[in-house]
Amino acid sequence: MGTVIITAFYAGILAIILVVLSVRVVVARVRRASSNEPRAGGEDELLPVIRGQGNFIEYVPLAVVLMGFLEFTGSSTNLIHGLGIALVVARVLHPFGLRLEPGPTVLRAGGAVVTWIVLLIAAITAIQGFLSANPT
Repeated sequence: MGTVIITAFYAGILAIILVVLSVRVVVARVRRASSNEPRAGGEDELLPVIRGQGNFIEYVPLAVVLMGFLEFTGSSTNLIHGLGIALVVARVLHPFGLRLEPGPTVLRAGGAVVTWIVLLIAAITAIQGFLSANPT
C-alpha cells in the first residue's frame, strides 16, 4: 500500500497516446488551413480527429485517478494491470474507429464500451473499498 508505480506506468503510456492524438489535431488543422481545394459535402475530416482527442481527455483522467486510488489503497496488482491494459487498448481503438467512416464503427463502439467498463469496475471497487473500511 502507498505507491502508484503501476498506475504511473499506464499514465505514461496514455500521455504518449494523448500527444499523438494532439499532433493529429494540429496536423489536420494545418492541412485544412493550407488547402485550396473546395470541400465536398459530408462530414468535415477535422471533426473525427478533434473528437478522438476530446473523448480521450473526457474519460482518461478520471480512469487514471481511480486506478491510482485503488493502487494506493492496496488493490490487487492484477486488477490495476487489467484496468490499465484495457484502458490503453480502448483508447487506441476508439480514434481509429472514428477515422474509418462517419457514424458508429466496431472499433469506436468497442473503445467506448471498454472505457466505460474500466470506469465502472474502478468506481465500484473504490466504493466497495470505502464501505468495507467504514462499516455502519
